[in-house]
Amino acid sequence: MRKIYLGVLAIYLCIAATHANAQQTAKDTTNYQTRKLKVDEINFVSAYYNQNGDHSAVTGGIGTEALTDFANTLDIQLSRYGIYGRKNTFSFELGVDHYTSASSDKIDPTTISSASRQDTRIYPSLNWTTSNDKTGNAVGFTGSYSHEFDYQSFGGGFNLTRVSKDKNTQFDFKLQAFLDTWKVILPLELRPLGYGSGSNHDRRNGNNLTIDYKPRNSFSTSFSLSQVLTTRLQALFVVEPSYQHGLLATDYQRVYFDGNFATGVGPTNSVFNERIENLPDSRYKLPIGIRLNYFLDDHFIIRTFYRYYMDSWGIRAHTAEIEVPVKLTSFVSVSPFYRYNNQQGTRYFAPYGQHSVNDVYYTSDYDLSTLQSNFIGLDFRIAPPNGVFGWQHFNTLEIRYGHYVRSTDLTSNILTLALKFK
Repeated sequence: MRKIYLGVLAIYLCIAATHANAQQTAKDTTNYQTRKLKVDEINFVSAYYNQNGDHSAVTGGIGTEALTDFANTLDIQLSRYGIYGRKNTFSFELGVDHYTSASSDKIDPTTISSASRQDTRIYPSLNWTTSNDKTGNAVGFTGSYSHEFDYQSFGGGFNLTRVSKDKNTQFDFKLQAFLDTWKVILPLELRPLGYGSGSNHDRRNGNNLTIDYKPRNSFSTSFSLSQVLTTRLQALFVVEPSYQHGLLATDYQRVYFDGNFATGVGPTNSVFNERIENLPDSRYKLPIGIRLNYFLDDHFIIRTFYRYYMDSWGIRAHTAEIEVPVKLTSFVSVSPFYRYNNQQGTRYFAPYGQHSVNDVYYTSDYDLSTLQSNFIGLDFRIAPPNGVFGWQHFNTLEIRYGHYVRSTDLTSNILTLALKFK
């Protein structure tokens, strides 16, 4: 139902924008830039994701990783010109995700279905950017909020764009900060006496159960330089350093140590051999990437991307990607794509039952392990000059499918529908 509601809202706003544009056309008979707020663009994206695997971090690196996620985002862009002729653009985005996770249900394996088995995440954001149409220079600010079962987040950002006089060089700078608060949810068997599950049931029927809350703050920057090298070749170089501090471990993820273990959740000998995940409370990240786009002719574009990643936990990764959009007609294109990733895992990782009790930091989360992955898919896009299905303001329809395979036996599929109204 959520998807239907957002879709109806997008259509309604598009009709409103069409009506407003028609009125504006009737009134404007000169080159005067209107100062009235108008709808420039509406984007609606809906995606369905599912995955499967056998290395759940919740149960110590074993067990199902089955998960589904249904995500919807609605982005509305409005603009008006100020008294000095500068364009002010306002972008409002509302995201709603709903997921179900079989592994999260194992936080408390005694329940048939715990509160953490499924959840809905809501994340609105608002951006204001002021720009100069003649120079291309711009500056803007962003505010955001996100809420889920076990955390809430407040975010803020700043963006700056500078363009050279010949319009062949562009520099972009972004600064972002996210201040998060986590519920410290623990596995059932590792909760102290009187410690709650984190659900609303803790406060019902006279229960006096408590739960801890801890912060996790993230700060990131992005420096990118794009350059038109020739009439056919464009390049982009980007560096995105970031820093995190606070609760970086996921405390409901179990870790099992050397000893005799039985199949299932928990060891047979002692709870001492089972602990919650423990990772450093700070982390530096440094991704460096380069993108090359080559316009082969009127029908083919070759897009390539390479990124090197490193962080203070010892993870090193190389990612290479290629996408080849092929224009079948003037308004229909298909784009096959492929991405390969090779990651050297963190020194804090070990599989189920292989950590030493003397380890200071430990995790059995395979996302942090040594791995290789392949992601392959196809994008289909139509943008008719008279609009999709003859509706002039229904500008673009895009369908994208991708299949992901990882060397840790994780597989996933994602199907995305994107609609643009102008």
